[in-house]
Amino acid sequence: MEWFAAENYDAARFVLQRGIALVYLVAFVAVLRQFRPLLGSHGLLPVPDHLARVGARAGPTLFRWRYSDRLALAVGWVGVAVAAALVAGLPQAGAPWVPLLAFLVLYGLYLSVVNAGQVFYGFGWESLLLEAGFLAAFLGSDGVATPVLVLVLFRWLLFRVEFGAGMIKMRGDRVWRDLTALYYHHETQPMPGPLSWFFHRLPRPLHKVEVAANHVAQLVVPFLLFLPQPVASIAAAVVIVTQLWLVLSGNFAWLNWLTMLLAFSAVGDRQLAAVVPTLAPALDSGAAEPGPWWWTVLVMTMTAAMVAMSWRPATNLLSKHQAMNAAYNRFHLAGSYGAFGSITRRRDEVVVEGTEDPDPATATWHEYVFRGKPGPPGRWPRQFAPYHLRLDWGMWFLALGSPSQHRWFTVLLRRLLEADRPTLRLLARYPFEGRAPQWVRARVFRYRFSTWEELRRTRCCWVRQEAGELVGPLDLASMRGPTD
Repeated sequence: MEWFAAENYDAARFVLQRGIALVYLVAFVAVLRQFRPLLGSHGLLPVPDHLARVGARAGPTLFRWRYSDRLALAVGWVGVAVAAALVAGLPQAGAPWVPLLAFLVLYGLYLSVVNAGQVFYGFGWESLLLEAGFLAAFLGSDGVATPVLVLVLFRWLLFRVEFGAGMIKMRGDRVWRDLTALYYHHETQPMPGPLSWFFHRLPRPLHKVEVAANHVAQLVVPFLLFLPQPVASIAAAVVIVTQLWLVLSGNFAWLNWLTMLLAFSAVGDRQLAAVVPTLAPALDSGAAEPGPWWWTVLVMTMTAAMVAMSWRPATNLLSKHQAMNAAYNRFHLAGSYGAFGSITRRRDEVVVEGTEDPDPATATWHEYVFRGKPGPPGRWPRQFAPYHLRLDWGMWFLALGSPSQHRWFTVLLRRLLEADRPTLRLLARYPFEGRAPQWVRARVFRYRFSTWEELRRTRCCWVRQEAGELVGPLDLASMRGPTD
């Protein structure tokens, strides 16, 4: 069945399976390190309270059966172990049902986390990882040919990511249409990277060229992914180069990394060998068998289901009221994607401070430093992606005035007053050597990147000015909230 088995895509399957598994590995490491202080029984938004409040509307999750912090850790460790096995290629050496089962375990465990994760897991790339992991389950093992239908579904997923992002930009904000978006983006993006300052300081005409090139990459190139080789591979290369540019210019968790992996679904073995001749012997493995009949039926059934579910995201792409990062079912399959439909023109940051002094009016205040978000002006941004710092992203939304963030932020202040160790471990640096402060407060500062002259003079990449107070001084006695 030549229409079912792809003979030119062994490398594509290799990269997709191991790459997606590696992203799952990173995601489950974040579960182990962040889930308990953010969402555990004593977390900022406890899962048991959330599930008791929303019930079945949360969607499928193992935690509805029962929740405990030990169970959350078990989910994280099982996810890490299964993902590591797939990265090593162990399940792929067996029958096709073995990697199928391994990826479905990853998908099911992470679905449980996302559906219980509330605002800390409310990002489009969570659904993207879930859908990519689900599709990867049907790529088969090394003993069977790569299914053409699954590769087409991967390209359709990539098309929704890229074309959806391009259309939401054109519809969402005039700065994308007049090519001035990068006058602001590198400075105001959620979590700048170590090179973001330099990207921001590039000449403005070059910024306009960058935006125009982005429009071509997202609005034209995705259609070429479905054309015969070598055009499809060239289109994939354009996507990969564009995403690498974004990786260098900022921290967007695993969004860019996963998008590059999806692009490999359009890269043919012969085209890859032409670029990297040393890979030619490894890619010349000969034709593989399509696999047993039940495998063919299973892949075709899954494909039909995904095609049926694709109606809503397809129509969304054409809608004047296009939704960005929309999930149309509780399984996070066949969703809509997109990013940065609008660009923030200025950067506000919430700075949290504490003091051990008894009188807040005359106190000396010390800053809590977060791992990724801007803090002290002299602290240069770090590279964290593809790892996702969920608390830091929440702080960015909080500074934008998002009301959904205020509930957990109040609890965060209380945890700081308690010097709660799991919460403090989410931070890069905290004052008082882990002792509990007497008071905490939160002030708002306006941030901008320093100029070349300011950088030379002060060695600070940021310049900040106080813009107001978000939360006045609080002590434990004054706090009454959801944890009481």
